Amino acid sequence: MSRIVAIVGRPNVGKSTLFNRFVESRKAIVDDVSGVTRDRIYGKCLWNGIDFSVIDTGGYVIHSDDVFEEQIRKQVHLAMDESDVILFIVDVELGITDLDDAMADILRRSSKPVILVVNKVDNNNREPDAQVFYSLGLGEIFTISSMSGSGTGDLLDEVVKLLPDTPENDEEADLPKFTVVGRPNVGKSSFINALIGTDRNIVTDIAGTTRDALHTRYNKFGHDFIIIDTAGLRKKAKVKEDLEFYSVLRSVRTIEEADVCLLMIDADRGIEAQDVNIFNLIVRNKKGVVILVNKWDLIEKDNHSTGTFQKEIRERLAPFTDVPVIFISAMTKQRIHKALETAMEVYNNRKQKIKTSELNELLLKAIESYPPPSWKGKYIKIKYCTQLPAATPTFAFFANLPQYIKEPYKRYLENQIRDNFNFSGVPIQVYFRQK
Repeated sequence: MSRIVAIVGRPNVGKSTLFNRFVESRKAIVDDVSGVTRDRIYGKCLWNGIDFSVIDTGGYVIHSDDVFEEQIRKQVHLAMDESDVILFIVDVELGITDLDDAMADILRRSSKPVILVVNKVDNNNREPDAQVFYSLGLGEIFTISSMSGSGTGDLLDEVVKLLPDTPENDEEADLPKFTVVGRPNVGKSSFINALIGTDRNIVTDIAGTTRDALHTRYNKFGHDFIIIDTAGLRKKAKVKEDLEFYSVLRSVRTIEEADVCLLMIDADRGIEAQDVNIFNLIVRNKKGVVILVNKWDLIEKDNHSTGTFQKEIRERLAPFTDVPVIFISAMTKQRIHKALETAMEVYNNRKQKIKTSELNELLLKAIESYPPPSWKGKYIKIKYCTQLPAATPTFAFFANLPQYIKEPYKRYLENQIRDNFNFSGVPIQVYFRQK
């Protein structure tokens, strides 16, 4: 079970700056511009040994002045639905605005924990100005400066205190978990219904019929695992930003629960930007992935159709292209069991451990035949490598000057690992350490 913290508030109150501080990254957009992409508003935070996901809702409410307040309201409602804790950010410099009042009115009715965060309190003189926000009726206030980091430690202490525990069902804890993800209306529920042989999941032509993530235990034909149908959109979104934001929240929760993600693509529409965004989300979470091209029975085909489609998919997913692609039809049940077999193979690939002796025997030869390029006259020597005890395939290479090894050589070593061992469908982490 994943834990999600949503940051809400009107534009320019410092949401993205606080988000960057939480996830220890400067990659997120820190001003309000249109077209904020999925991977820029999602991140992981670790505090006092507890990890959680952070969603920045900024950047989705600035496109049209005449529906400004309605867009704010939609974003807050979505955040309330999907998050475990909500951070409501306000600006001490401007005081309470009409939009702050409107958002507070919605948040007071929420059953989720809400923390009122007064930002830009970067000196003691502003502390008295922050007291006015008690009138919003949201309880205790936390005064911070997201720019300098002042007060964020106390805020994070409160956040982790309010996060739910994550108990595991003992009976199903060790079972593989597969989740079906993809854009709305690509056939995710139809695929699961075809597998389990009953219409457990409601299927309609309306995008977003599935509201909640449905867990089903599958125990047939020698397989035993949990399969999760990704919850879709609650209703047809008229605004693209609503759809993107909602998809992030749903995808984050289901992807984090899974061992392997079955990313479903509509054969009629091909691979689109939203598919690539979901794929990147899977890779960032270090989950196994299988691409399912659904509705293949509806496509006019020739001898080159499969190869052409696969090539297009791999080009869009580069540089991680070692991913199985299965062409299926949920309606006719074409190759749906092949999809399960492949998912199980990817699950086993993700769990495999390579002997250190075997790893060194094969990879040190590859390194000797193509050593790392020298840097300013300094020769880099890699003497040893091993697989680290991590949940996903992670490898450490010990060198005399690890700081001078660049990204192209890192990709070379990853390719050598993939050439010698079967890690199809699994992201690989490669690190360099001081010998």
